[in-house]
Parts: sequence; C-alpha cells; structure tokens
Amino acid sequence: MNKNRRKAIERITDKLMEIQTDVEEIRDEEQEAYDNLPESIQDGERGEEMEGYIELIEDALNSIEEAIDYLNEIL
Repeated sequence: MNKNRRKAIERITDKLMEIQTDVEEIRDEEQEAYDNLPESIQDGERGEEMEGYIELIEDALNSIEEAIDYLNEIL
C-alpha cells in the first residue's frame, strides 16, 4: 500500500475513533437514563425497550472497534 492510501486509512481510523467516542457518550447517557428510572418502569415495556437500545449501541460500538482494529493492522 502506498503512502497516500495509508494516510487515507489513518484519517478514516481517526474519524472512526471520534465516532466511537460520540457513540459511547450516547450509550452512557442512555444507560444513565435507564438507571434513573423507577424499578417499576425498568421492568416494564419502556425499560425493556431502553435495554434493547443500549444493547444495539453496544453492538455498534463493537463493530466500530473491530473496524478500527482491522484498519490499524494496515498501518
């Protein structure tokens, strides 16, 4: 891989790391919102929905981290 393509991969990796940080903040906010709900709501439909969102965000974070790892192997 030539220098220009490596630089492009490096820029993309940096952007992905920024996105990862942003998504982590959203996950943390959603988790905090869930944690602050009364237990009766946590156990209800709304709580289950929020837990599902948190799990999906975690899956997305894992995918972003995996992409970063693959790209770092090139660098």
